[in-house]
Amino acid sequence: MLGRLFPESIFPRKLSPTAERRLRLAQARAEESIVRAPVDNALMLVDTLAEDQSFDPANDAYNRVMGIPEPLASTVATRTLVVLGQDLVPFRRRNRDGDGSDAQPRLRLNEAAEARHRRRA
Repeated sequence: MLGRLFPESIFPRKLSPTAERRLRLAQARAEESIVRAPVDNALMLVDTLAEDQSFDPANDAYNRVMGIPEPLASTVATRTLVVLGQDLVPFRRRNRDGDGSDAQPRLRLNEAAEARHRRRA
């Protein structure tokens, strides 16, 4: 993907792996902040209209009035549902273990690569 954005004719040398990783992290953070603002606004609208409308009509109205294009509109709807669901459904593991903290589930970023490596060995 970065190859299309930054063709070799503009940047004649390749980025180092660490620079490319930092660039991808910056891009991911930027994309996340672009999505976060409409989600926060949609949550505010859903909360404001909670007595008059359910989630779906309120979210559809937000997407229509704000003119959010379809790929982003689906992401906003999904993430809004996730936040609303977190308020309604408690985190089961936290309740099962008796830990009252708001700890997130552990990330398992390397497990797929480690499993592939174990299968090869």
